[in-house]
Amino acid sequence: MGRDKALIPINGVPLLQFVCNVAQGCADTVYVVTPWKERYQGIVPSGCQFIQELPLSAIPNYSPGPLVGFAQGLTQVETEWVLLLACDLPRLRLEVLQSWVAKLDQVDGEAICAERSSEAIASLTRTAKGWDPLCGFYRRNCLSSLEEYINLGGRSFQGWLNMYPVKEFTLTDKEMLFNCNTPEDLVGLL
Repeated sequence: MGRDKALIPINGVPLLQFVCNVAQGCADTVYVVTPWKERYQGIVPSGCQFIQELPLSAIPNYSPGPLVGFAQGLTQVETEWVLLLACDLPRLRLEVLQSWVAKLDQVDGEAICAERSSEAIASLTRTAKGWDPLCGFYRRNCLSSLEEYINLGGRSFQGWLNMYPVKEFTLTDKEMLFNCNTPEDLVGLL
């Protein structure tokens, strides 16, 4: 993109602020996981809390990314289910997310253990490329399997998710998952 996507205004509202507003309609507490807390303090809605993403320099071949940031954020959360949203979802729809929240009770609930279990660790939508990991729900108790995967060098949501059961949410309007990755994507929104 060439600039910070979280700060790009869509209809006068920075993307991060828009996503946080939607998240507040689904969750009692909204966390923003970032290494740049100071950069976003002025734009996130009141009530949002920051979790400082820290470098994991002790891990060989460490590269920061959403998977590591998610794992660090997950250590601070206390709810059974966690809604994970990327900051670049300008077509996110609250009513769809709320309908998914209503379906979480129907997701099987055996306890996760060190070995594989039949419990779904997440509830996500599927695209032609695989799971859409940055707009969906994760069980908080997936943290140990996620940390193990990261400690072994894993950095791909797809690689991790393919190791465990995931409940698929259906999405009729695939445009809701559109994310702004290029200047051309941005032109289509303005």
